[in-house]
Amino acid sequence: MFSNLKTVLKDLGGILAILGVLMFLLLPVAYVFGELFVLKPLVFTAIATLALGLSLCFSFKHAKEPEFKHAMVCAALAWLVVPALSSLLFIMIEGMSPLDSFFEAMSGWTGTGLTMIAHPSSLTHTAQFWRSLMQWVGGVGVIVLMLSILAHPGTGAFALYKAEAREERIRPSIISTVRMTWWIYLILTSFGILLFFIAGMKPWEAINHAMTAIGTGGFTITDKSMASYNNFLIELALIPVMILGAIPFLVHYKVLKGNLKAFLRDVQCRAFAVILIILLVFLFAANYSLYGDAFSCLRFSSFQLISGLTCTGFQTTGVHGWSGTGLIIVCMSMIIGGGMGSTAGGVKLIRAVIAYKWIRWTLRRNFLPPSAIISVRLGDRILEKEEIVKIVSEASLIIILWLLFLFAGICVLSSVVGSQFQLGEVMFEVASAQGNVGLSTGITNAGLSWIGKVMLILNMWIGRLEIIPVLMLFRVLVKGFEPI
Repeated sequence: MFSNLKTVLKDLGGILAILGVLMFLLLPVAYVFGELFVLKPLVFTAIATLALGLSLCFSFKHAKEPEFKHAMVCAALAWLVVPALSSLLFIMIEGMSPLDSFFEAMSGWTGTGLTMIAHPSSLTHTAQFWRSLMQWVGGVGVIVLMLSILAHPGTGAFALYKAEAREERIRPSIISTVRMTWWIYLILTSFGILLFFIAGMKPWEAINHAMTAIGTGGFTITDKSMASYNNFLIELALIPVMILGAIPFLVHYKVLKGNLKAFLRDVQCRAFAVILIILLVFLFAANYSLYGDAFSCLRFSSFQLISGLTCTGFQTTGVHGWSGTGLIIVCMSMIIGGGMGSTAGGVKLIRAVIAYKWIRWTLRRNFLPPSAIISVRLGDRILEKEEIVKIVSEASLIIILWLLFLFAGICVLSSVVGSQFQLGEVMFEVASAQGNVGLSTGITNAGLSWIGKVMLILNMWIGRLEIIPVLMLFRVLVKGFEPI
């Protein structure tokens, strides 16, 4: 048992060391904006985090290489410990309560965007940038960042990479894959900064919003999200950046290598376009009477829907007054989410495609003789029955568990808010939390009961890790690492 624990703690130490270094990146921001009073708590927290991480690394440097079970436990722990340490900055700099600070940090690292802060514009520039940095790094994953800096081939990198809900390979090795991922991420972020600046944002706003847009996080430095701008040009600039964040990095890599048709050929990109069009038609019909004219209805409905489907969470209008039908449509988009291998959350587009293919395959089987051989095309692959069953079983497991935890969150939050909010609004809020989206009907705020806050924190944590690592952590806490 202890040898397994040492393996987990060694990798956790590497993650915390990276977190400590990230905190030091806030020092130039504090200096430039003259926020010298934050230096003491910032340096103290950064040094303490870095020291803790390095002590774990050196204390257990001879631990055995991680297997997948170690990696899953490490991932589940990291996504609790990292937000906990990150929340110290909100407590010491902004004077927030421990629970609200932990909620904010969890929302940041998981790329959710739900917030306990009513007026982000009143925060220090240091805290504003910390929120953006958490979402930017968290979009790809703090473990992926650790691998790109500290890991070397043959160190169990793939186990850690996969434990953070990632499997795609851009390059032959995992280390080269994660490093290329970060280069692509930097290019997309730079594109977002330039685009937002041209659209009319100030440089500080463009930097922060590009980080949270491409990371599909949704934190803003304005008080009413993107509604504060009420600028159609800025909204038009935000839409492509949000979509780029929800597209798999493998597709971006192919495009940057010169394969411009990769967007059209990728099964998840095609599914994104089809789902978006279908849901937008229904949402437009549901909201038309609310807005009264076609342009306003299309403008606000399309932005919120794209923000939901990409799991970004930017809002240009309040959805509290939307009909139950409109809320359910956006709720569906948040549950589906973006592409596997992107920064988006949800159950992922590829699983939605697999579910559709399975239903279609099953219906066709019922109309053909038993001896008929039916294959299924998934992208460029032709799948036979055995492959179909294996892929469907894996996707179904995640979808079923995802929906079970979603139902649990709805039950708890519904009992907490009582009759103040309708059931559709509660479903919307929980789907937003577990899908790591950030759209809100107004339920999430500092006045929410601590039970509701804890439940939404669990939903965010579970949604980011896609459940299995969380279940593995609970299993280890009860029965240890050994097989049943």
